Amino acid sequence: MEPAGPALRGLRLHLVTWNVGTASPPPDVTSLLQLNSLGPTMDMYVIGLQEVNSRITNFLSDLAFDDPWSIFFMTVLSPLGYIKLSSVRMQGLLLLIFVKHVHLPFIRDIHTHYTRTGLYGYWGNKGGVTIRMSLYGHTVCFMNCHLPAHMENTEQRLDDFEKILEMQFEGENIPSTLDHDILFWFGDLNFRIADYGIHFVRESINNKRYNLLWEKDQLNMAKKKEAFLQEFIEGPLQFKPTYKFDLYSDVYDTSEKKRKPAWTDRILWRVKNLCQHASKEGEFSEEEQTISVTLNNYISHMSYGISDHKPVTGTFGLELKPLLTDPLITLNPEGEWSAEHDVLIRYSAVPEFPSSAWDWIGLFKVAFRHVNDYVTYAWVEDDEISSNKDSKQVYMSAAEIPDAGGEFLLCYYSNNLQAIVGISQPFQNPIMQTLWILDRPPPKLMPVVNRDAHRST
Repeated sequence: MEPAGPALRGLRLHLVTWNVGTASPPPDVTSLLQLNSLGPTMDMYVIGLQEVNSRITNFLSDLAFDDPWSIFFMTVLSPLGYIKLSSVRMQGLLLLIFVKHVHLPFIRDIHTHYTRTGLYGYWGNKGGVTIRMSLYGHTVCFMNCHLPAHMENTEQRLDDFEKILEMQFEGENIPSTLDHDILFWFGDLNFRIADYGIHFVRESINNKRYNLLWEKDQLNMAKKKEAFLQEFIEGPLQFKPTYKFDLYSDVYDTSEKKRKPAWTDRILWRVKNLCQHASKEGEFSEEEQTISVTLNNYISHMSYGISDHKPVTGTFGLELKPLLTDPLITLNPEGEWSAEHDVLIRYSAVPEFPSSAWDWIGLFKVAFRHVNDYVTYAWVEDDEISSNKDSKQVYMSAAEIPDAGGEFLLCYYSNNLQAIVGISQPFQNPIMQTLWILDRPPPKLMPVVNRDAHRST
């Protein structure tokens, strides 16, 4: 009798799409991120924004520093135990992914890409930004798009999306977008409600008879005709069309243009196994199905008024059979940690781990925001002090250990894999009691030149 494989693992994913209309972040996003929900907390947040302020002064500043929206979401989510895993920006398009610390060692091969479709591919006001990864050994891709506007541009929207789907990530052995196990497609897709006049549309919305409008939704119509769209799944549109509203209100456009309401803001997904199954005869056995996606809710958030679009969220359950069950690196602090003396870290690696001289171990506060938000670090080769067949030991200089104390954790960053591949349990660094005497200088910081050598975007 063969031993049972690893048990299925359930992950909760919360996905946001929002055309923010160049506005600054709102005062509160508790309901948007469902931070007060009574159920289990989210394992991953995926946030796709469109029309982030990209005037030249703002954009140049954001290239040098994190943009205000990224800082805002990091400020909200990092104290709750989430780290910004990755981000990608193309002018007004921004895609952010946050995950719980516990999942970091099992997320690898992270790559980003952007595709311009505005002005015949030369301008990035329209197009798509994409992040892909291996999640517990399964390939997952997230695609945030802003497609052309206006009722008459349905064919242009479909052509642009096909172009975005054809993009290729840089690197070896990375599947195309449609070859990922799961592909999420979302954004301001700009599909409109055809044929019906504005009065019929508004009357149907007022009476909550949204189903009367579904058959004339341009995306629903295209899914019936276009083969490449038929594999994408969407939840029922049981909420008001999310465009176009007067600012800071739930009143549809009262300007002279009086835009017809539309479900422009959408979230769809595609599971590769289901697509393969649909093209074959016979049942798809449970043993073969190693990953599945369940939509738990699909809603708009009417209380947010900073833009003429309302944000839309989808909460998903991912059930997968982990193909990775052990971290590549196990590490922990050794002995007493204090700013009064050098401190020790012991780590061990699995035999197949592709180590590099550029690998490093970072000391982070528990509420760290991203991989570069370290307090200090040690190079695993340069700062090694002992080694045996089972583990290695490195040191961190006392001069670099914060004397204020607090709760910290250690992360091992792999240069070859461009990812955190090991993370310790949180631990306390006691407050340093020794007072610096006047003629003794405070600890020196590490040279900045070394600090930047290993950073990745």
